[in-house]
Amino acid sequence: MRARIYQPARSAMQSGMAKTRQWVLEFDQGEARALDPLMGWTGSSDTQSQVRLRFETRAEAEAYATAKGLAYDVMDPKPRQQNIRPRGYGENFATDRRAPWTH
Repeated sequence: MRARIYQPARSAMQSGMAKTRQWVLEFDQGEARALDPLMGWTGSSDTQSQVRLRFETRAEAEAYATAKGLAYDVMDPKPRQQNIRPRGYGENFATDRRAPWTH
């Protein structure tokens, strides 16, 4: 069973960098999901695909996979730009604004 080691990207609803600094070790799906004929739910007897381990560094995740004898692929993160405005939210209410603030 192969595992993936990666740094998660931030969600579409997230402007900050929370929960994106850790590294995740996640197992690939071992078998295809099956459709339950009665309820219509999808399921699988593969419990490894539900496991998601978090590590502080990439080296820790690789060391864990090596110690457990897991084959793994490392996905390098794409560089991220900081989303920080110079004066932030308080700039909306500053007294030294050049133009009056309107809706």
